[in-house]
Amino acid sequence: MTANPRVSLAIPIYNEEAVVPELVRRTSAVLDSLPGGPHEIVFVNDGSSDGTLAILEETAARDPRIVVVELSRNFGHQTALAAAIDQVSGDVVVLMDGDLQDPPEAIPTLLDHYRQGYDVVYVRRMNRKEHWWLRMCYYMFYRLLATLSSIELPLDAGDFGLMSRRVVDEIRRMPEHHRYLRGLRTWVGFRQIGIPVERAARHAGSTKYSPLKLLKLAFDGIFAFSIIPLRAAAILGSLAIACSFVYALYSLYVKFWLHSPQGFTALLLAIIFLSGVNLFFLGIIGEYVGRVYEEAKARPHYVVRRVFSQRVSSASPRIAVAARR
Repeated sequence: MTANPRVSLAIPIYNEEAVVPELVRRTSAVLDSLPGGPHEIVFVNDGSSDGTLAILEETAARDPRIVVVELSRNFGHQTALAAAIDQVSGDVVVLMDGDLQDPPEAIPTLLDHYRQGYDVVYVRRMNRKEHWWLRMCYYMFYRLLATLSSIELPLDAGDFGLMSRRVVDEIRRMPEHHRYLRGLRTWVGFRQIGIPVERAARHAGSTKYSPLKLLKLAFDGIFAFSIIPLRAAAILGSLAIACSFVYALYSLYVKFWLHSPQGFTALLLAIIFLSGVNLFFLGIIGEYVGRVYEEAKARPHYVVRRVFSQRVSSASPRIAVAARR
C-alpha cells in the first residue's frame, strides 16, 4: 500500500445524459484534490440509447484522465461494472454508480481507511431517499441474504466502495456470469471495513433498475452465496413425509374406531399443498441448473465495441483482455 496511490474510478453508465455533466464535474473535482496520480475515470457505456455516449466522448477529448468503454449492447449493471474493473489501471479502484446517489466527495474518506491498511473499504448506505416500501425491501433482502449466505456478508452495503489492486486482480480471475460484485468483494477476504455514508437522492432522471431487475439481482446474490434453498427442499420434504405418516395413522384410527364418513376436502388440500411445494422447489433447482448451464456455455461476459481516450487508441490491448472474459 502506498501513501498516495493512483486512483481509478469505475463507473457504469446507461442512459444518464442528464446526470453525466454533473457527475464528471464532481468526480473530476475530487480527483483534482487528491495527491499522487495520474488518476483516471473509466466510464462504461452500457448500450445507452440517448446522448450519453456523445457527452462522454466529448468530455474524454478534453480530459486525458477519462476513459470511455463502449459495450456493443446493454449487458446489465453488474456486467458493466465487471467491464470497468477489467479496464482500470490504478493502485486502488473505487466502484460507484452513475446516478450520483453515491457521493464522490466520500472518496477521500475511503482513501484514509485504505492508508490504514484496509484492502476493501465498502460503504454502508444510510438514510436512503427511496420510497418506504423499497427501503423496506432492501432492509429485508440484506438481512435475508446475510442469514442464508455461507460467508458473512455486510448489511446495507452496495457496490460503492474502494478495493486495492490485489482485490481487483482476484475478482478479475472469477469467471462466473451471474455476478454479485458486493458478495465477490467480501468473498475475496483481506482486511475490510465498512463506513456509513448517507445515500443521496438521484441527481436527475429515473432509476434504470426495474422491480424485475432488482429481483434478478437479489436471486443472483442468494443463489451465488447459498445452497440453503436446496437444503430447505430436503427439510420440507422430510416434514411432509412425517405429516403424511401422522395423517395416515389418524385416518386408520377414524376408520376402525370412529366409523366416521370420510370426504375429499383433506385429500384435495394435501394434493394441492404438496404439488405447490414440488413446483416451488423444482423452480429453485431450475435456478441452480440454469446457472450451471450459463457457466458451461463459457461465453464472454460482454463485448467491447470501442475504447475512447486520449491515452488509449481504439485498438487498445485492453480490449483483448476484456474479450477473453
